[in-house]
Amino acid sequence: MCGRYVRRSDKQRIAEAFHLGKLPADFILPPDFNIAPTTFQPVIRLNRESGEREIVMMRWGLVPHFAKSLADVKGLSNINVKAETIQQRAMWRIPFQKRRCLVPADGFYEWQKIDAKTRKPFFYSLNNGQPFAFAGLWDAWKDPHTGEWLLSFAIITTEPNELTAQVHDRMPVILEPRNYDRWLQRGTLQHPDLEQPPLDLLRPFPAEDMQTAPANQAVGNPRNNGPEMLTALAS
Repeated sequence: MCGRYVRRSDKQRIAEAFHLGKLPADFILPPDFNIAPTTFQPVIRLNRESGEREIVMMRWGLVPHFAKSLADVKGLSNINVKAETIQQRAMWRIPFQKRRCLVPADGFYEWQKIDAKTRKPFFYSLNNGQPFAFAGLWDAWKDPHTGEWLLSFAIITTEPNELTAQVHDRMPVILEPRNYDRWLQRGTLQHPDLEQPPLDLLRPFPAEDMQTAPANQAVGNPRNNGPEMLTALAS
């Protein structure tokens, strides 16, 4: 699974990496070295009217549009969805067909189980040091009591590559930049071929393009944050 990730690039670097143009001056995006579920994070989707990419803040942990209340998803595993089963439930199948998104990141954590009481965290990033995108799904849920809309997202996971398999049996789907457009696009009457969701993109990222190192044990607590989370403390 992917239960923690890192975004250390500033908004200008993200805007350049994902071709977003100039972001509003009042759009504040501080780095976050220990992103945890239920927090609001930047997500990139296509604007419905213009068809251009836009960055929107969404809650990590997908709430389906048909949920009657937030209690309906309490206790569910809604931060990740397995690529292998993504089309088996409406909660995931509908967003996969219509509401795909990019989740900007600079790295992620996975924990290796040492024994019954001990887990060791590792930090994963790309060799080139560039920000990248997880394959994500989003949905919009309207609170029946307040009428307010909640935008939320989930990250898709797949089988591990040779590097992550040393620590965990899953890894988040990382998309190649050349596939960003295809991932975001939806089918139209002019391009009916796009109606088929891009299942072929839900594959492990090449291990040779990634690097890993032991992370700070303190990253297990979401209240701990800062660049020191990326490196294990000397014993």
